[in-house]
Amino acid sequence: MRRTERYPSKGDANSLWHIYRTVSIFKVAKNFLVIQIARYTPFVSWKNVLYRLFLRMKVGKNTAFALMVVPDVMFPERISVGENSIIGFNSTILAHEYLIDEYRIGDVEIGSHVLIGANTTILPGITIGDGAIVSAASLVNRDIPAGCFAGGNPVRIIYTAEEMKLRATKDSK
Repeated sequence: MRRTERYPSKGDANSLWHIYRTVSIFKVAKNFLVIQIARYTPFVSWKNVLYRLFLRMKVGKNTAFALMVVPDVMFPERISVGENSIIGFNSTILAHEYLIDEYRIGDVEIGSHVLIGANTTILPGITIGDGAIVSAASLVNRDIPAGCFAGGNPVRIIYTAEEMKLRATKDSK
């Protein structure tokens, strides 16, 4: 199971029905506006400033969020991305999930020198280790160890860190 905090929904309605008991409507509106501006901003450094300043995300030096990336609108402060990482086009990073009987919140930790391919969705409670590569169109529903190449829906490890090193050595010869 991913590292998430679980909260049962109250009453007969599903957990999303009670969303504004979970998070302030004003916080969601502000975050939505900032995210929409950042999604279309072509300047990577401006995006990082918006994310750090207004969303309280932890974003490392030289990290690049491509066009149309969507960080979590409810709990962006629970997302951290290390240095010199790339989050690919139209990817989504979720720190929450609302289900019928409960909602879950979890930290998302993306390491340094990580490459996330386009159209990838990262679920709450996930850690992606330093130097990992996640292929495009993946659903990251479990942790990815450092240095691995992973991909798919759901994600699976394609090459371990050791196999990646061997491949790099062979390619350099």
